[in-house]
Amino acid sequence: MTQGDGQEPVVRTATLRDFRVPPYARVPVQGHPVEPLPAPAPVPADATLRLGGHGEPYGSAGHPGNAFPTDEPPEGYTPTERDLPVINRGDTVQVHVTPVPQPVPAAADGRGPLYVVGDVHGYLDELLQALHAQGLIDENGVWSAGNARLWFLGDFTDRGPDGIGVIDLVMRLSAEAAAAGGYCKALMGNHELLLIGAKRFGDTPVSSGAGTATFQAAWLLNGGQKQDMDRLQDVHLQWMSRLDAVVEEDGHLLLHSDTTAYLDYGSTIEDVNDTVHEILTRNDADEVWDLFRKFTKRFAFRDEATGPQAVQELLGTYGGRRIVHGHSPIPYLLGQVGTEDGEEGERPVVDGPHVYADGLAIAMDGGVTMAGKLLVVQLPLPA
Repeated sequence: MTQGDGQEPVVRTATLRDFRVPPYARVPVQGHPVEPLPAPAPVPADATLRLGGHGEPYGSAGHPGNAFPTDEPPEGYTPTERDLPVINRGDTVQVHVTPVPQPVPAAADGRGPLYVVGDVHGYLDELLQALHAQGLIDENGVWSAGNARLWFLGDFTDRGPDGIGVIDLVMRLSAEAAAAGGYCKALMGNHELLLIGAKRFGDTPVSSGAGTATFQAAWLLNGGQKQDMDRLQDVHLQWMSRLDAVVEEDGHLLLHSDTTAYLDYGSTIEDVNDTVHEILTRNDADEVWDLFRKFTKRFAFRDEATGPQAVQELLGTYGGRRIVHGHSPIPYLLGQVGTEDGEEGERPVVDGPHVYADGLAIAMDGGVTMAGKLLVVQLPLPA
């Protein structure tokens, strides 16, 4: 989550949720010794989810999402084959979950059911719980949905405690889903662009339109976490740099940001994705900054008078019958909070996706960073 339409980054005060998250991301790199952790208190088997790697003992490695790749990419991995790395799992942790729903039957054409995930922002435990509740992973955090199709809408890092763990988990599930006949894929969010820029360009000045700015300062002001930067490796940068910006699935136009700025980068989905990849390949700080700034814009679909028209412009250009996006938290769209800080102790009420703009847009950012909800839902939504 970053600022409003066309604004430059501003200082954000951490919410109550930010302060009560344990900083468990400080885990040694794979291959380094790990001090034994105390055994967890016994919990009834029917009330817990064991999240770890194939029965590995509690404390044997890192958190289940933490791959800690070496400096060399995994065997067989290239930046253009971003779904291939096989990532190891680690510690067993216990979290309460709701019962796993019955598997959804495959579509008539043989493809599995379609799911989308809203903004995660480093909240790995919440992500694991939400995926398990939908039957997409098993009690060990392993892909269990067969040929299901899963799309993440971007913004994996910043604000929350374990952004790199989230990326590692998505990379691993991509390989496991592919092996099972399904897939797990991801779109590029503005926070992926922000993290790439902070790593590549640091304090290099860029033209912001409102004076001099830097990616490093913008990243810190928008929830950048030191532990994520310390653990960020080339394999993560390569993976993020090759993410697509737009995709169409089953009549749903999936993108991260609720903005029409995608139209600046091409008249087809392929053109947009190719242009974004070319910009990142050219490695020009000002050009990447402009891309980040445009993908940070929001609320293009919210106005009752102009919102549906903006959605129709995107659908008319790229195809699809509905837009599904993240980026703008549902509590903002519903007017539950007026700023990203909100009020101390306030807990937004998010029951599920928000359908608006005359039914043409579905918002998927449940506001997990403000103690809302991390959304994982099946498409199409029930009528």
